[in-house]
Amino acid sequence: MHTLPPAQLAPGGPVVQVAAGLWRLHDWNFSPAELAHWIEHAISLGITTFDHADLYGGFRCEALFGQWLKANSGRREHIQLVSKCSIKPEDASRGWQVKHYDSSRAHILASVDTSLQNLGTDYLDLLLIHRPDPLMNPDEVADTFASLKASGKVRHFGVSNFSPSQFALLASRTPLLTNQLEASLLHTAPLFDGSFDQCLQAGIRPMVWSPLAGGLLLQAAAHPALHAVLADIAGELAVQPATVALAWLLRHPARPLPIVGSRRLSALDEAAAACQLHLERQHWFALLEAAHGHSVA
Repeated sequence: MHTLPPAQLAPGGPVVQVAAGLWRLHDWNFSPAELAHWIEHAISLGITTFDHADLYGGFRCEALFGQWLKANSGRREHIQLVSKCSIKPEDASRGWQVKHYDSSRAHILASVDTSLQNLGTDYLDLLLIHRPDPLMNPDEVADTFASLKASGKVRHFGVSNFSPSQFALLASRTPLLTNQLEASLLHTAPLFDGSFDQCLQAGIRPMVWSPLAGGLLLQAAAHPALHAVLADIAGELAVQPATVALAWLLRHPARPLPIVGSRRLSALDEAAAACQLHLERQHWFALLEAAHGHSVA
């Protein structure tokens, strides 16, 4: 069994190496016993950070996780809870006639209170603004974050899916611990658009959603050339292809933190193993070449 070495998102931030994603928790149809087993297996591997958002599963996933936490309240101090807010999908029952973003003080405060109630806890380790809001007032958000921190409801803050300029704007008003971004061998933009560079410059670690491209990396038909290289390297190193794909991300000096969201216990094992695997530089570039379809210039 692989267990993870301690690591922090940033100095003073929560200790975390790989996160378990709960986006599809409602779709997994776990029984309470199955959910408890999945969570405890993650914790046993050192995967103690659980990534949520208020709207996951039609606003139902946090409450499902909360059923376990309320029954196991003694585990709270051993895990880290991440949540996000600001997305309002079209929902006539809530009075939302069109999908939109809301980073107002009132919405952030209300969302945090609802998440805390659903999760069965009195604080979040990390709160992220889920999507950039064109109407975001950075001073209002900064003031709201300060209020939440002072009240003890949220310990750290960050953003998700922000461009470097959007991140820089909010970071000029309030400390941000991370930018949660899509990144994988099939989505390498953050390596080249300044996003990971910015994290390195700021001394923070990006979180990464969809690190296996929604499972496409593991399907030979989706990208045959890349899958073949993944399989070859995995065979050479005696690990699973998913472990190689995650290790490829972890090899970046920004030390991205992958979020693995799968009901399979083996997916958690593969993620833990990736944290112990240091890819050689030539392996790393062979994968990049296969992903892009050409060698580096």
